[in-house]
Amino acid sequence: MSDVHSFDVSALTKPRFMVLPPLSLYVHIPWCLRKCPYCDFNSHEWRGAERLPHETYVDALIADLESALPSVWGRKVHTIFIGGGTPSLFPAASIERLLSAIRARVPLVPDAEVTLEANPGTFEREQFAGFFAAGVNRLSLGIQSFDDRFLHALGRVHDADQARRAAEAALMIFGNVNLDLMFALPGQALDDARRDVASALAFAPPHLSFYQLTIEPNTLFHRFPPALPDDDQASDIEDAIVAALAHAGYLHYETSAHAKPTRECRHNVNYWRFGDYLGIGAGAHSKLSFADRIVRQLRWKQPQQYLDGVARGEPLQEAVDVSWRDLPFEFMLNALRLTDGVPAALFAERTGMPLSIAARGIDEATRKGLLEPDPTVLKPTPLGRRFLNDLQAMFIADSVPVRVAKSVTPIEVVRAPVVR
Repeated sequence: MSDVHSFDVSALTKPRFMVLPPLSLYVHIPWCLRKCPYCDFNSHEWRGAERLPHETYVDALIADLESALPSVWGRKVHTIFIGGGTPSLFPAASIERLLSAIRARVPLVPDAEVTLEANPGTFEREQFAGFFAAGVNRLSLGIQSFDDRFLHALGRVHDADQARRAAEAALMIFGNVNLDLMFALPGQALDDARRDVASALAFAPPHLSFYQLTIEPNTLFHRFPPALPDDDQASDIEDAIVAALAHAGYLHYETSAHAKPTRECRHNVNYWRFGDYLGIGAGAHSKLSFADRIVRQLRWKQPQQYLDGVARGEPLQEAVDVSWRDLPFEFMLNALRLTDGVPAALFAERTGMPLSIAARGIDEATRKGLLEPDPTVLKPTPLGRRFLNDLQAMFIADSVPVRVAKSVTPIEVVRAPVVR
């Protein structure tokens, strides 16, 4: 791809879109029963003596969506993801009212994927059936482990028996289910991880997510770090998990995601292919493309702050244009998580900019064996997947050759919502 250096970037200031990317909708419900010690998501324990303000919050979500309609007018929504927090804390009637309001305001594609996250600690069969009747057609169940020892170490509110009963009911009611698990847990050995994989595979779910436990800032584990498997042990555990899932017929299509053929999470794939998403709810992020710019939005983070903001007609805390200098990193941050990568032509299609602006990073990554040399694809090599952070970092703005007098306002790069 050395020929891309011949492009003169001196006139670049704004992207240009011929066709806008696919659009998804993310809905954030911020409350949970207990804040897990590893969790850095925007989630808040509900400690009130009264029930959750689910009706008030759904009202706010609907008002938030209505205020956002001019930015997505006429665009079809391909997927909806209701994440948290713990959305399954809300009654099915509230989820039904929310989805009905969404359908009345934005056009959904006929086979739209509608996912809701659920915690086995909130499991009730009738409630799951109510979610399905409301229009949820995919459930993502936060199992984390099928072993009580590790559930206790992770501070989960459910036990292994609840996890199994919730998984069984979810598959019976929804069919389309993701089981979300973690590995490299405090005190976890290779055989422990293999038992967790075997337990998950016994349910034969269409989709499995396996995330390595990492210590994140602003978490209880960051202040009081548990003893985790070392890097070599964690690598051995990950290799064993990947091998077991591949043997069972699952495609390792993304860094932490495995699916049976054709059962990939469409919502997540849209993120990773740098599609657009509108996020509503406390702390929700949006990435929206227009004819000549890409905009990042952030809603107010604290639930009451968000409710107050919506009430005065100001749900947004921040909205900024993405500089063209940041686009290579933002695009690669997502696309290179996919095992098969993406067509090289998708860069221009989804960023509105020529691939030339990523030339330096592409050449460096290819030279170091982290990116496949095929010019028609942007695909990490096996080494690139192993050292994904290093590969992605090659596309930060400082690596882009800049020859412009003044660039568009830079922004802090915001990741897509982390969903399962």
